[in-house]
Amino acid sequence: MSEDIEEVARRIQASKRIVALTGAGISVESGIPDFRSPGGLWTRFDPSVYATFESFVNDPSKFWSMASELHPLLENATPNPAHLALSELERLGKCEAVITQNIDNLHQDAGSTDVLELHGTYRTGTCLACGCRHQYDEIKQTGWFGEVPSCKECAGVIKPDVVLFGEPLNAPVLHRAVELATGCDLMLVVGCGLEVFPAASLPTYARRNNAGMVFFNVASTAFDDLADIIVLGKAGERLPEAVEAYKALAAVREN
Repeated sequence: MSEDIEEVARRIQASKRIVALTGAGISVESGIPDFRSPGGLWTRFDPSVYATFESFVNDPSKFWSMASELHPLLENATPNPAHLALSELERLGKCEAVITQNIDNLHQDAGSTDVLELHGTYRTGTCLACGCRHQYDEIKQTGWFGEVPSCKECAGVIKPDVVLFGEPLNAPVLHRAVELATGCDLMLVVGCGLEVFPAASLPTYARRNNAGMVFFNVASTAFDDLADIIVLGKAGERLPEAVEAYKALAAVREN
């Protein structure tokens, strides 16, 4: 076992309020490409044309044509060992909540029960005309093939409950995310390049209150100076190693 993983295990053992912050990197290992990476969604679909709130209101067909390519990837994706490791930490009483920038529902599928989706979810949608909520299966009936889904109540346009560019984040969700970051004593940043705000500011809130900080990433970030430990490599490999190391420490302590 590497020294960095042993140290992460000790910090997990010593911490009482652990919060995880996850980004696109954790879902890449489940087959969902990073939108911003070469070949990603934004290299093929200009977000200013396809994914702003204004463009959606003016012509929702553009968004839904893009979504017809994205949705099969989201629907077919399954949690990877990193998602399962965070769920296990919750089950062990060590992870209070997961804050995620991802819209793919994989943390919930893995068993995490307290997940804050900063950028919303593709699993539900809301009618822009009457506010009626729709589940994914209802949206999929028309939106799957690039058509604009219509409301079952008023035939209005359904917008997915994802945060588009130019659209504010859900205020209560963001407020609780800041509270969790401020109140935690250890933050695990997993698969998150910390390039998108306000999510990228959450480690700063944690650090200001003397929380420990562990980064699990495949590459460096602009915020690496905040981290106590930087674990480089695939989250699906390194994070489960840390959880297993913690469990071994906990077992020794119990005996």
